[in-house]
Amino acid sequence: MSTPQDDAPIPHFEQCHVGILTQLERMGQLPALLAPAQLARHIAQQSLAFFDSGMYTHHSEEEEELFPAVRASAQAGPERLRVEELISQLTHEHRGLEKTWKQLEPALRKVAKGQDTELDTALLQDLVARYQAHAQLEEQQFLPLAETILGRSDHRMAALGMSLHMRHVPRFVMHI
Repeated sequence: MSTPQDDAPIPHFEQCHVGILTQLERMGQLPALLAPAQLARHIAQQSLAFFDSGMYTHHSEEEEELFPAVRASAQAGPERLRVEELISQLTHEHRGLEKTWKQLEPALRKVAKGQDTELDTALLQDLVARYQAHAQLEEQQFLPLAETILGRSDHRMAALGMSLHMRHVPRFVMHI
């Protein structure tokens, strides 16, 4: 059985408007939400582009060029022991940072594409904090020591500079 109130068309239309207006109000929030979403995609894209090549290239240059040059030029005794200790620590940190990056990378690829994902924010913050500490160790301890050690010999510093330069020169293939 229906009651006279159930058959009243005007309240029905009023109820529809409540739903429409509620949804329009929510939709009105979209412009404010789009900018952060677009920024998140942009940051994720930039991070992927940078870390996919930049981080690995940087680590490779340190491990294949800088570390061996400093190791070879360090004086026997406490200096060489300190160099070995720092190189071991920094190399170990490189592998750990790269592993963490690989764990974050799939979610960041989804963010870059604007897809829903569960980004491990604790892991992301861990990567940021560990890389900041890593860079600080290099900048405050290893690089000044490396400059002192390599600075004793102009030719060693020049050789390192040339080696790094050659890594960045485009390679041309000559067809015969």
